[in-house]
Amino acid sequence: MNINKNIVDQRIQKIISDNPSWFQDLKNDNEKKISKAFLLLGVASYLNLELEEALQCLTDGGNDVGIDAVYIGDTTDIDFTVIIFQSKYSRGENDSNFSENAIIKTIAALDLLFDARKKVTFNDKLKVKVAEIQSLTNDAFLIPQVKCIMLNNGLTWNSIAQEKIDGAKLPKDQVEFEHFNHDNIINFLQSNRSIKTSLNLHGESFIEQFNFKRVLVSKINVVELANLFETFGDRLLEQNIRKYLGLNKNRVNQDISKTLLSSQRDNFYFYNNGITMVCSKFLHNGFTSSDLNVKVEDLQIINGGQSCKTIQHTVTQNPTLDYSKSYVLVRLYELDKDDEQLITDITIATNSQNPVDLRDLRANDSIQKKMEIAVSDLGYIYKRKKEISSQTGDTIASSVAAEAIFTIWREAPHVAKYKKDELFGKFYDKVFNDLNASQLILAVLIFRYCDNQRRKEPLILLHPHLPYSNYILSMMIGKIILALNKIKLEQLTHKNIETIKLFFDTEKDNLYQKANTILEAVLKKDDNDYPNLELRKFASIFRRGEIVAEVLKKITNGIL
Repeated sequence: MNINKNIVDQRIQKIISDNPSWFQDLKNDNEKKISKAFLLLGVASYLNLELEEALQCLTDGGNDVGIDAVYIGDTTDIDFTVIIFQSKYSRGENDSNFSENAIIKTIAALDLLFDARKKVTFNDKLKVKVAEIQSLTNDAFLIPQVKCIMLNNGLTWNSIAQEKIDGAKLPKDQVEFEHFNHDNIINFLQSNRSIKTSLNLHGESFIEQFNFKRVLVSKINVVELANLFETFGDRLLEQNIRKYLGLNKNRVNQDISKTLLSSQRDNFYFYNNGITMVCSKFLHNGFTSSDLNVKVEDLQIINGGQSCKTIQHTVTQNPTLDYSKSYVLVRLYELDKDDEQLITDITIATNSQNPVDLRDLRANDSIQKKMEIAVSDLGYIYKRKKEISSQTGDTIASSVAAEAIFTIWREAPHVAKYKKDELFGKFYDKVFNDLNASQLILAVLIFRYCDNQRRKEPLILLHPHLPYSNYILSMMIGKIILALNKIKLEQLTHKNIETIKLFFDTEKDNLYQKANTILEAVLKKDDNDYPNLELRKFASIFRRGEIVAEVLKKITNGIL
């Protein structure tokens, strides 16, 4: 067996053995368990999510119209990201192309997902995702930017399948197809390997010793940059906070591509802000100052990652064009390997104008390091950095913790769900300031419990809002626990956390029912059609957070 396939197979077997509760619905069907574990690993790798987070994306099962997972990204003022996965896992030794029929099925599914006029029977998991998508498109008037990921452990689709994609007349500025397989997964898992290479720079270079560090400013040809990414891929972006999902619909990325494809490509240098790189060491021939060949160690791109990926895509898709005069400004900083804080500060500063996922960069700050120690003292493992690996119930990812804290203690469930990328950026101080490990742990326990409840079909039949309300219910349970135990949040500490945890574990079903009763009373008051609302209306209600203040008021007034 191919070594990469073998590693992936080992990894998915471990996912199954370490997380049996994730596969309970499949009973003794080992083949389906393997397929689901591969899907989980592929989604987590592609999106750079924890496995626990990737689990929330899965929609596979009967009536899934060929869509095995859906990720709905954060919203902007005009659009939002939707990434759908179609997964095929083969146990055979020979590589085969991604199924042509699966491509056709995915193309057909796009109309069903985004057109509310089409009446289709989806399974419960997919139905929830579709309602959210259609609420964002039809109620919030946002434009979906769609990426279709064809995931397998074999080859990409053949030319006939490509003809089907090209002939489907999908909006090119909104829809893109991409192949992702076992080799891509392994490349992602190995992304922490250091990069040692050479950069061929053009024209004059400026090099200065500054504050015991060295700075090089020059320019690089776009073909050289594209080749760099062809060789090292996203390993170049390990420190980069603007993880590129390949969505060429971003207006800046569109402009980059259009310029490279137009007669203005020779002026590309003047239109682009350039890229910022860091390395631990760079060497060059000191007798020359132009057209340098610079040898670099531990190379990383910390600003301009999206531009680089767009350049790579455009150049490789249009290789016959003349890019000989198309350059990009390069800033290369030689920094000590151990100076992680400076790298973090530079990266945050150079990316500060964009809402981004800063989790890995924040991982090294004092708040996260102290939280790791404090959580460990209470018997849990706090993961400061993303790591796609199996985990136990005692493991808490910082991303999950941030969602739970912002939802429950900061009383912003609608923001936590739809602005996840900003929890380690814009909202970072609000999430983690004045927080102790006990408050973090309890928030996560509540959050996970409510998330498990929302997937139980018998409960959904009784409470049709559950697929959309797990965030607000988590917040309500947290507040009810404090009220019933007659303590304020600041009084929840290591001194009483075991008592409060025992109370929650004993009473969680009753607490959940109390929260449900309050929530449904508010829903009935605000909308006479409850519980017979269409799912899109449920998605809209909880996305806007209209009822957060009202349910909190009822809890505060002691309606328990």
